[in-house]
Amino acid sequence: MHATSPPHNDPAVLTRAHVLPLAVFMAFMPLLQVLAGFIEWKHPDAPWWRQDPAQFIYPLQTIVSIALLLRYWPCYTFNWSWRWGLVGVGFGVVGIGCWLLPTTLYDALGYTGKTDGWLKLLGVAARTDGFNPGVFEHPAAYWASLGLRFLRAAVVVALVEEIFWRGFLMRFVCDWEGDYWRQPFGRATWLSYLVVTGLFVFAHGSLDWAAALVYGTLTYLLCVWSKNLGACVIMHATANGLMGLYIMAYGKFGLW
Repeated sequence: MHATSPPHNDPAVLTRAHVLPLAVFMAFMPLLQVLAGFIEWKHPDAPWWRQDPAQFIYPLQTIVSIALLLRYWPCYTFNWSWRWGLVGVGFGVVGIGCWLLPTTLYDALGYTGKTDGWLKLLGVAARTDGFNPGVFEHPAAYWASLGLRFLRAAVVVALVEEIFWRGFLMRFVCDWEGDYWRQPFGRATWLSYLVVTGLFVFAHGSLDWAAALVYGTLTYLLCVWSKNLGACVIMHATANGLMGLYIMAYGKFGLW
């Protein structure tokens, strides 16, 4: 028997297609925390999978998420456009510039150690402790780890998050008691802005809350202006790709 593509007009399938990839993606995070509690060993003599369990959890998370995206690909309407794609790139550059500004200021102002108070609230911190492909000594393993990390950040995260936040949740908030799939993409309401942007903020660590509020607001504005999901995905992909380059250039592995 040949597999059939999910129908475009079935609300249950559309909802599952827009929610499940991010839900499964996020489910790997508590799994990582649990495994780290059992097997993590921060020691130079430890094998790579014990020094940093994320080195094998993240690739698995990436593969599973891509499989789900491909399974439900016919359900997504991106409306790819050169014009809106370029606008998305511009928004991504501005958005990630705001996101990286606090830790850049941390270095520029000569801070050392941990910050507290309003500096910590704004995300002014070193951000050097996190996912580092340097755990691998072999060049092939190093580049494989780094490549998969970029794939996760710039492709998978951009797709699963924008498909959920903009493709599903904005519509759902506008009419959760009715047929929310009849809501036009990019419809602006204060409630959808507050709910979607608020949840986007709290989906990140506290150091990123201020930056996520600015970035989430910019993405919401792009969505409302462009009425184009593809532009939002390109914005997110641009931002995460540039962030990855910044991380590798300045050792800010805590941003990952």
